[in-house]
Amino acid sequence: MLDRTIAPPFTRSTFFELISPVQITLRNGLNVYTISGGNQSVIKIEILIKGGRWTEKHFGAAYFSGSLLSKGTSKKSSFEIAQIFDQYGAHLEINPGMDMVSIVLYTLNKNLQPTLSLLYELLTDAAFPEKELAQTKSIYQQNLKVNNEKTSFLASKLIRANLFGKNHPYGKELEEGDVNAITRDMLHQHVQAQFGDFLIIASGQVTDREQKLIQETFSNIPIKASTASVHANDALKPYRQIQEKEGSLQSSLRSAKEIISRTHPDYPSVLFLTHVLGGYFGSRLMKNIREEKGLTYGIYASYNTLKHKQYLVIGADVNKENLELTFDEIKKELARLYSEPVPLDELDTARNHFIGSLQSEMTTPFAHADKLKSTLLYNLPEGFYQTLINRIDQLTDEDLMETASKYFQGDSFFEVAVG
Repeated sequence: MLDRTIAPPFTRSTFFELISPVQITLRNGLNVYTISGGNQSVIKIEILIKGGRWTEKHFGAAYFSGSLLSKGTSKKSSFEIAQIFDQYGAHLEINPGMDMVSIVLYTLNKNLQPTLSLLYELLTDAAFPEKELAQTKSIYQQNLKVNNEKTSFLASKLIRANLFGKNHPYGKELEEGDVNAITRDMLHQHVQAQFGDFLIIASGQVTDREQKLIQETFSNIPIKASTASVHANDALKPYRQIQEKEGSLQSSLRSAKEIISRTHPDYPSVLFLTHVLGGYFGSRLMKNIREEKGLTYGIYASYNTLKHKQYLVIGADVNKENLELTFDEIKKELARLYSEPVPLDELDTARNHFIGSLQSEMTTPFAHADKLKSTLLYNLPEGFYQTLINRIDQLTDEDLMETASKYFQGDSFFEVAVG
């Protein structure tokens, strides 16, 4: 009988292997990647379109064209489209982002043909009905009113405006006036100009039958290069900005800076230092600012990746009277990274947590597809994640101090607070 008073033996592994994708180039030049695995007869098809906010000529066109893609074609209403997906037990997600528009279809293998056919219709014949546009604009504006009462939303918006500039696609948020200005013609123009550069990743139980259906469906879709866009940052130097919000008892703070890309040689050590600083419950910021001083319920540090920019951000919600103290403690923790070696036990704990968390994510073919997506979107080399783990496993306290002195100086961070 199993003795549950005895802990199971600890086994440490740095092994990380992704399912090898199969790449097919269709006759129209479209690249399709498939990752086959799993025991369930379910398939996920993700279509990535280079038509996000970065590519917009009219601000908001990417969001509303993506959001309205499933709200009607010349042949079907939004109700009919939703009814068909429901009938086949399928689920459609459309996420317009900063750089890409992601369209994800989850469907049973046996129902792939009809659901894939409907997805093709949405991509090639979206009508953007006036009634649906008006309703979507109204919903967005209502949500905007709610979000504008949240200090966390306002702080995140403010820090990106400071990092990239108020008119930069990464630094600007849709406001009520922008929403009111959106028209159907703008959405059609955006789709015509940008929705012609596709990347397809299929994962799950992808057999020869599914491969053939995908190829037959998308081989005839019109493909054209998207219009290139270039946006320059405002030349801003780090500073602190406090924005008062009447009636708020708490302040949401953000401390952030632009950081190196994933392909930079220092990326593994920067990413791991971010983890040590505030990437898990046992991190330094959590121990100091939450556990020891009780200034917040939670504080985090994260590395955020966009196609053209990357930034490191620290965030927390604190009482107004503790705002200055929290900023000071954040700077102390940043200084510790380059002035004191990370103790060996802390280094091992953080390293095991980071590597174990990355390994534990890979339980489904869908998770493998997500890693493939990152590799393709950010032009990462083959074996990137295994190399990343190996490099983090070899980092020494001296390596981390050297990295911290280059990238974690407190005076290089923008600081904002709203509340």
